[in-house]
Amino acid sequence: MNLAGFFIAFFLLIILPYIGLWKLFEKAGVPGWKAIIPIYDISIMLKLSGRPTWWMLLLLIPGLNFLVAIGITIDFVKSYGKLSLGQILGGVVLSFVFFPKWGFDKETTYWGPSASAEFKEKHKKKLAKSSGREWTEAIIFAVVAATLIRTLFIEAYTIPTPSMERSLLVGDFLFVSKVNYGARTPMTPVAFPFAHHTMPLLGTKAYWDGLELPYYRLPGLSEVKKGDVVVFNYPMEADAPLNRPVDKRENYIKRCQGAPGDTIALLHAQVYVNGKAMPNPPGSQLDYIIADNGTPLNPDILDELKVSDYEGNPNHTMTKEAAAKIKTYSNIKSITANIKQPGAADPFNPVFPAATPKYKLDPKNRDFNWNVDNFGPIIIPKKGWTVKLDSLTLPVYGRAIEVYEGNKLEIVNGEIMINGQKTTSYTFKMNYYWMMGDNRHDSADSRYWGFVPEDHIVGKALFIWMSWDENASFFSKIRWSRLFRGIE
Repeated sequence: MNLAGFFIAFFLLIILPYIGLWKLFEKAGVPGWKAIIPIYDISIMLKLSGRPTWWMLLLLIPGLNFLVAIGITIDFVKSYGKLSLGQILGGVVLSFVFFPKWGFDKETTYWGPSASAEFKEKHKKKLAKSSGREWTEAIIFAVVAATLIRTLFIEAYTIPTPSMERSLLVGDFLFVSKVNYGARTPMTPVAFPFAHHTMPLLGTKAYWDGLELPYYRLPGLSEVKKGDVVVFNYPMEADAPLNRPVDKRENYIKRCQGAPGDTIALLHAQVYVNGKAMPNPPGSQLDYIIADNGTPLNPDILDELKVSDYEGNPNHTMTKEAAAKIKTYSNIKSITANIKQPGAADPFNPVFPAATPKYKLDPKNRDFNWNVDNFGPIIIPKKGWTVKLDSLTLPVYGRAIEVYEGNKLEIVNGEIMINGQKTTSYTFKMNYYWMMGDNRHDSADSRYWGFVPEDHIVGKALFIWMSWDENASFFSKIRWSRLFRGIE
């Protein structure tokens, strides 16, 4: 959001509500200046509404605090005789409009604490609700509660691609925790409930990008750890033609293989972190080349061992255990993992950072001789880490510096310019992660687009609550053995 947009948002969301609150306090005989003292203003609102002061403690509980804040606002506007559904919604959603409007409206007066028995008895006729209004309020409350739960606590997610097989299968339905890493507050707050970025049926945007808030994350139970299965927003959308706001980009799911500050490398498809081999994920797969004696394997055996064949890939994809089993059959001469050799780049399947040649100091410089099975080593950026920028590091870190951290990076006469200033180093503002799919030869992941910034992290995958096999027969479509299975 540009500077003008920031000041407009600040005026609308901060200044105007406090001006209105000042005038409303005065209508209740409370000095208006108390409205601009944070925390103290909430205690005054509770007092004027007839609610106990200890309610302020509920505002310290993440998730619950949003519901409590809405409740406090509803009681407060009712205390000024704003009892209709439209007025209540206006006070909660558009306080920057209605608080000043009511504050300067001579006909708006303070009626007394709306939560008190006296208030309810005195205004019971006006407080009476029709069945239609009761249903409307119940639906609105359900939508608000569900949205808060989805935003702050837990969200459902579906596995759409085979990049995590056989750990996770296409058709697995997961619950993703927002609490583990701390919920990311909405960066695009004006959006249609339950729609991610596109309206169902209509195909139009489900959000308004005229207001984008800065990245902020609530305290979590832990940091992202190596081995965690993580849902995050697709980083490559950041500089793609269809550039959505961060929290509205496509959701991806991969396994974290490297944390901020780690040195990561791949050798013969084995991941090494800080010089030590990482445990291979359970169910991880590779492509294998099978040579038989002229008698091919029985397709039933391939099905039993859950061997996959993907369109455009002539080789079979399977786990290490399945390959070992196939090797024991008498008609199999050899079975070999289709692993590329180190020191040989693949021009037909280029990996990071070959896909971003704009960050070469000299266009004549050669690309790194990396491929999907042999990569690095490189250091994953950590907040506060300073990297020396030269012909070797700029191709690796240039995109993160410019695209994710919002700097203007240029190469002028062989010199590196960041925001118009010549520089030879850069200090990172965010933490970054290295994400990879368990299905190593059929996964678009950090090997192709590099680091995942912390503001793209959505949550941690917890467990599978449903699994649906689209290709199975009618009575076998539900994978019963996968229901309510935890994710390793």
